[in-house]
Amino acid sequence: MPDLEHYRAEIERMRVQVGRQRKEILQLQRAGVRTASAEALLERMLNTIDGLCEQRDRLKAEQPTARPRQVLGGRKW
Repeated sequence: MPDLEHYRAEIERMRVQVGRQRKEILQLQRAGVRTASAEALLERMLNTIDGLCEQRDRLKAEQPTARPRQVLGGRKW
């Protein structure tokens, strides 16, 4: 099963691809080319990212919480 870091890396990779796809759509629009299929692909990519974010958040919630950080040499009130 993929770990939390895998999901984070995959989300980042997909976000880069989304940026490229958006730039490509803009170029197509400037050229007067229809962009319906490219926009549909972009929507599917965004849905995939949403799913990955949900899985990442679920894994993050399942991890045990760390103790609150204490400052070295801090005061004890």
